[in-house]
Amino acid sequence: MAEKQITSDILAFLSSRAGAGLGLARASDITEQLNAKRSTVNRRLSAMVSKGFILKDGAGPATGYRIAAGIAHIVALPGTIQTADNLNATVALPWSAKALELRAQLAAPIGNRTPVSYQRRFVDDYVPNQSSLLPKHLADALFSAGRARGQQPASTYARKVLEQLLIDLSWHSSRLEGNRRSLLDTRELFAKGRSASDDEDASMLLNHKEAIEFMVDAVPDYGITVPVVRNIQSLLMQGLLVNPDSIGAIRKTVVNIADSVYLPTQIPTLLEEMLGIIVAKARTINNSIEAAFFLWLNIAYLQPFEDGNKRTSRLCANLPLMLSNCAPLSFLDVERGDYALSVMGVYERLDVTMAAELFESTYRRSIAKYKVILESMGAPDPFRAQYREHLGDAIRQIVNMGATVAEAIAALSLPVADQNSFQEVLRRELQVLEPFNCARYRLALGKTESWIRIGRPM
Repeated sequence: MAEKQITSDILAFLSSRAGAGLGLARASDITEQLNAKRSTVNRRLSAMVSKGFILKDGAGPATGYRIAAGIAHIVALPGTIQTADNLNATVALPWSAKALELRAQLAAPIGNRTPVSYQRRFVDDYVPNQSSLLPKHLADALFSAGRARGQQPASTYARKVLEQLLIDLSWHSSRLEGNRRSLLDTRELFAKGRSASDDEDASMLLNHKEAIEFMVDAVPDYGITVPVVRNIQSLLMQGLLVNPDSIGAIRKTVVNIADSVYLPTQIPTLLEEMLGIIVAKARTINNSIEAAFFLWLNIAYLQPFEDGNKRTSRLCANLPLMLSNCAPLSFLDVERGDYALSVMGVYERLDVTMAAELFESTYRRSIAKYKVILESMGAPDPFRAQYREHLGDAIRQIVNMGATVAEAIAALSLPVADQNSFQEVLRRELQVLEPFNCARYRLALGKTESWIRIGRPM
């Protein structure tokens, strides 16, 4: 059977399964369906994953395949036969001609691509506020569209949408790592909290949640620093690394990038030096969108940690956005194949074309989603906004320390004229406090549940 025909038949088979609501198809299922040689099917599956036609989930015997979202629609068109020749990219994103050309280069057999190592000039040649990885007009437009209006403390935007952000960014970032939990599973997991029965997928999601909560708290006080980046990685990877000493530490081991000819530097002193330079330059970039893009790509490209580099880079992209109260970036609706090829363009060719187009697409989705959430909250209460930090302090005193409302208010030294109004707001917030909304006050799920269980003493 010709390989073009095999590609077409695989797409048709996976499309029919998706339409029937069936799960992943294993390579053995596909081989049996096509009555083809297993080696041929495996070769085509690998090529189709690299081109983004299909998505690969799981590992080992549990590995399965499904059709990419945009491809499923095209395969379903009457009278259309798709082959590797006329499917040059997933159509979920309207790739430019330049991006399609890069994609085709990256889809070449790995043996035909030239091995490359880390090129520090990608960072060294970048001059903040003179150089630009994103087109300047695009960075300016996204900044204008994404930034909250008015002067507000850092992380205000992220705090307002925190409950949804925790779900969105945790799930979408984990999904890009092959996590098999559904969005509904994630909501239920976050409501329940950690348990002894958590598997690796559950731990990955809960680690994301805790890392995001840390970021929201850390950004106003510390900004963008190397310790913040390393703490993000340590939270993301807690309980997931064989060697616990490597958590948050600059790696001393060799890492390899699957399906790529890129070999990151293996020199710990260089890794530490370059991470410091990357963070220092990101901190001085005026446009927060450009800074986010710069951090996302450079942390992933450097691979400074033993594991978790890509998920660390995704969360760190949000640091400059939080500092300037821009809409957070959740990597909404990004296909794994698109994501892998976008960063591979940087790894192998220092070409940001695909990465920039993917970034623009998913960030515009994030802007639209979180804008709607903000609008649904109505106009902000000026009194509540004035005393937002005091309100959080009082609630933590009551829930964590067992203070009464009167004791918590007395400890705040509020103006006498405002104390009655503050007490009304405080009691109202305590009445609606639940485990699913406690993160905005930096409360632990277990502590909140215990306080509610004993009758909300105040």
